[in-house]
Amino acid sequence: MGSSSNKASSTKSATMLKRGWTTGACATAATKAAFLALITGKFLDPVSIILPKGDAPSFALAMEGLTDDFATAAIIKDAGDDPDVTHGALIIAEVRRLKKGAGIQFVAGRGVGTVTRKGLPIEVGNAAINPVPRKLMSDVIAEIAQQYGVAADVEISISIPDGEVIAQKTWNPRLGIVGGLSILGTTGVVHPFSCSAWIASIHRGVDVALAAGITHVAGSTGSTSEAAVAKFHSLDEIALMDMGDFVGGLLKYLRQNPIERVTVAGGFAKITKLAMGFRDLHSARSQVDFDWMASQFQILGADDGLSKQVKAANTALETLNLANEEQLDIAAHIASLALIEARKIVNNSKVKIDILITDRQGKVIASKGDG
Repeated sequence: MGSSSNKASSTKSATMLKRGWTTGACATAATKAAFLALITGKFLDPVSIILPKGDAPSFALAMEGLTDDFATAAIIKDAGDDPDVTHGALIIAEVRRLKKGAGIQFVAGRGVGTVTRKGLPIEVGNAAINPVPRKLMSDVIAEIAQQYGVAADVEISISIPDGEVIAQKTWNPRLGIVGGLSILGTTGVVHPFSCSAWIASIHRGVDVALAAGITHVAGSTGSTSEAAVAKFHSLDEIALMDMGDFVGGLLKYLRQNPIERVTVAGGFAKITKLAMGFRDLHSARSQVDFDWMASQFQILGADDGLSKQVKAANTALETLNLANEEQLDIAAHIASLALIEARKIVNNSKVKIDILITDRQGKVIASKGDG
């Protein structure tokens, strides 16, 4: 998620919280070390990778192993000062040679889950390795293969000892991810969880924007929606608030510190929570009510059969897919309801508000506002 350098330094000095690295970043570094060893016979330790926003962390190897056909490397996850259940977990990557033309294949090793229900960004039956970590690992394999003139035909197996036990402390079982944890991360960076520090940084972002004469800011729930809203409204980085899940923290601050216009941007699930009246959109503190969602479908003319499907849905994304199949514009409806809730929070007629919903690829699927 974007942030100004002023805000970042202010947050750091106020909290001195140490950031960490996602399971996706650890898996990528371990994959790089393993593939290099498979080619050269030597393990690079420490091993560095480049993350999506330019960070270049180095990771010490906790384990290594090499045969003619495969190599194994492992990294202990450091989540910094974030109370992450996967902090200290051993992330193991095994890279195995495949026949020419096989490409790059991903496998869920021990302690990494498999997707069994629709509505997640990974299709049913596949390893619960999310799209960004998959791309990061694929990119390092392709880069190394090109550098050494070898084929990028490998199987990448990611495993986490005790991952199945750790996963019981997460939402994975309810989401139908069985057998262990997910390999996650969109930026590769774990920002320490601190409500007061994060909300303070949002406030400082608004202050900086106001001081610079910015009239339109955007609060985004994640990096995908941030990129989308920046492009949609042609906003500079200084206008992008690192809101995360704290939509209430941003909008309440605008009561006493009004700006001409604010856009709240996020994925369908997050904006649905705002539409339901939640001001903290984190999965641990707010959840989509599928009975409520079914009632919204009925308002749009859904029949009983579709309503039952919505009530039985596993994720908000699944309900969105159901709506698309029936050509019901549920995204626009949710955006309208979220706009009503956002107005209640701001409670300041001087502030114009609009809501922008994106899909997982960053495409804008709904936009509602005060104009």
